[in-house]
Amino acid sequence: MVLDIRLSNFFSVNDEIYLDFRAGNINTQKSKLLSNNIFEFDDIQVLKTVALYGANASGKSNIIKAIRLCHSMVFESHNFNENTIFPFKPFKFKGFSKKPSTYNIRFVIEGIEYQYSFVFTQKEILKESLYYYPNGRKAKVFTRDESLGISKKEKYSFGTSVIRRPLDVAENTSNKTLFISRGSQLDRDIPKKIFNFFHRTFILKYLEWSTKHANSLIREYKPYLLEALKLADSDIVDFRQNIRKDKGKSIKANIQTEEAFFEEKVMERLEIKTYHKFAPNVAFDFETEESEGTRKLFFIMLTILDVVKKNKVLMIDEIEDSLHPKIIEYIIDIFNTAKSAQLIFSTHNTNLLDLSKFRKDQIWFVNKKEDGGSELYSLYDYNDFRDTMDLEKAYLQGRFDSIPIIDDSKEKLEAIING
Repeated sequence: MVLDIRLSNFFSVNDEIYLDFRAGNINTQKSKLLSNNIFEFDDIQVLKTVALYGANASGKSNIIKAIRLCHSMVFESHNFNENTIFPFKPFKFKGFSKKPSTYNIRFVIEGIEYQYSFVFTQKEILKESLYYYPNGRKAKVFTRDESLGISKKEKYSFGTSVIRRPLDVAENTSNKTLFISRGSQLDRDIPKKIFNFFHRTFILKYLEWSTKHANSLIREYKPYLLEALKLADSDIVDFRQNIRKDKGKSIKANIQTEEAFFEEKVMERLEIKTYHKFAPNVAFDFETEESEGTRKLFFIMLTILDVVKKNKVLMIDEIEDSLHPKIIEYIIDIFNTAKSAQLIFSTHNTNLLDLSKFRKDQIWFVNKKEDGGSELYSLYDYNDFRDTMDLEKAYLQGRFDSIPIIDDSKEKLEAIING
């Protein structure tokens, strides 16, 4: 589970933003009816779902993109070379392009809380740290500060007997690589736990698997997937899948001879045949004969089943893409029914802005400030907004900013058309 995330200086985000998954102190009648929207960990109430609202270009997608980038750094940086440039841009104004970017996340693995952070530029890691709370008290796993000296002993500090031979890992960690990434590669226990949380538990988008893994998930969850599709008003009553191997060609290059050539390669492809209730013996080719919405719903439900059954975290940008609003509500209801799975999503669907569906601390707004930076804040911060008020109407009227300001007067429109 995730408890909170902080980040600064990514894309349109300049100053630090803070996304808190711990539930606020809300005791209204409506909030009491939404007890399924939260779960408890160590006497802390934690939110199951968090929604990000904001105008186009406000920075919603940039926040999600920054989180995805930082997580990919954890499970990819051990492969980076000296010429690697990290794939992001810092905020471009007010001197932020010369400042480092920061990422900090608090999360829980096997009942133990961890706090992990790193500071970096486009070219190098500057700082990194990991703390945990094995007995409810904060303990250091390691800290790293590249400015403290030349040797690894000067740059790193380690907690007592937490990581096996930690300095060996540090000696093999370049300024392009996160210590956690290298430590996992070198088979150290805690780094492997952290690596697996980012790689296997915090799912960054739908369809994050290989062909073989997708086939494995389909076999594992087939009866549940059929039932989930049925509840979503799909008329698919059965399907069969197999992995098809096709020969293809991929281009290769020989750097020494500067020659390019094609190499035959066996490509694996997941082939699915679906069967519908109005003709249960007639097979449909999933890829060519099912609609885009059906194909997307199929794999969304497959992802969600894996997330909710194993209490993972799922993050989705623009959750309504190709999906009916009722399907979005259905997905949210699935998470609210699960034990401790979490969903983070951005959306423009104002039908969800209803305090009989969400608590105030589950609704977050992203707004573009006067300096061009993105800010993030919660409906929970508006103490004067009562549960009896119309949230959707207030949002569309600009009560919380984070909506586009459109001048669609007849004169302006005529100037565009006739000018």
